[in-house]
Amino acid sequence: MQAPAFTPAGMNTWQRPCQCKFGIPLHRANVVETATRQLRRRMRIQTAAAATTAEGTATTSTATMKVVQVNLGDRSYPIYIGQHLLNDGARLRKHIPGNRVLIVTNTTIEKLYLQKCIDALKAADSNLQADWVVLPDGEEHKTMEVLGQVWDKALQCRLDRGSTFLALGGGVIGDMTGFAAAAYQRGVHFVQVPTTVMSQVDSSVGGKTGVNHPLGKNMIGSFYQPRCVLIDTTTLDTLPPRELASGVSEIVKYGLIRDAQLFDWLEANMDKLLERDPEAVAHAVERSCINKVCLLMKRCLCVL
Repeated sequence: MQAPAFTPAGMNTWQRPCQCKFGIPLHRANVVETATRQLRRRMRIQTAAAATTAEGTATTSTATMKVVQVNLGDRSYPIYIGQHLLNDGARLRKHIPGNRVLIVTNTTIEKLYLQKCIDALKAADSNLQADWVVLPDGEEHKTMEVLGQVWDKALQCRLDRGSTFLALGGGVIGDMTGFAAAAYQRGVHFVQVPTTVMSQVDSSVGGKTGVNHPLGKNMIGSFYQPRCVLIDTTTLDTLPPRELASGVSEIVKYGLIRDAQLFDWLEANMDKLLERDPEAVAHAVERSCINKVCLLMKRCLCVL
């Protein structure tokens, strides 16, 4: 007996299981496809303008910090979203239980934010001992061999199980640091400070960690939740326009898959987002994190 075929009429009445106002009906598929092409065109057009805007931009106002809570029982943690949060060493410090922290970053972020992070932590607690290790930048370095440098540094510094690994960088650094923390002495504390759009709206939330293998991407790793995710949206000011647009495409994906309200907002505010308007960036990052948390907790947006 053959399975019944889906008819156009049936497809028009089908909707995603959550049945909430944010669900996107399947009959909007053609509209979504057209809108996606338009957004991609607009992103290409705005890339050059965004590059000009990003250079020499100084933020003079501080937006209200947003907090998204990830409720996972004893593995729960907050996601802080706001401007200049990297200067808030006291907020970071309260999620570092012991007096030792190992900051893991790459050669690009080292020049931009490593010293700022160290200074903020030391200002919050002069007794905190901060060490760091700088990895080469790029997906091609997401390997067990390079990851070994983190464990080498931790052992050289005689870090114990009460120590914390702090990931300062994009998705590669976050994934590698999380896996290093999960495996070192069978698990040490872990904090995420993502500095790219992609890592802020996706990879830093959910606890996926790992490295690549010659036979597959992210095949070696574990699920290991951070103690907090601190998202300083001003770090995106130094992000190259191409990487900014790539990260924005991840935000668009949330709108396409599960959040029609976000998709409508993106259509109206894409120019502001690509120009790195602080309020637009904060809203897009917050909404994306909420979507990721909903997926993680298997909940729909209508209950938030």
